[in-house]
Amino acid sequence: MKQIEATILGQSYVLACPPGGEALLLEAINIVDREMSAIRDAGKVKARERMAVLAALNLAYQRAEQTRVPAPAAPVRSNGHNGSDAAAVAGSTDIDALIHRIDLALGDDGLLL
Repeated sequence: MKQIEATILGQSYVLACPPGGEALLLEAINIVDREMSAIRDAGKVKARERMAVLAALNLAYQRAEQTRVPAPAAPVRSNGHNGSDAAAVAGSTDIDALIHRIDLALGDDGLLL
């Protein structure tokens, strides 16, 4: 298996690469480096491990959004709001719970957000 040397957030890594997968791996490296750099540049997160977790979550969320099948439109209620308000609140609660679980798992290194 071929090896590729990569730099992500200034750190060098030697990565195994399947035959013919060089272009995809290099693209993935660039995406991860760009995502982690954006998190670092925002200045709210200092620990490299937390940047990696946030970058992974951001990228996974983006992928999930791209593959998600759009839900049917919710009916409009008499109060002028559609039925998606409850789903938005539930989704927000799920994200808050996930961030809390990650904070607990990562320990005293500071909070994600």
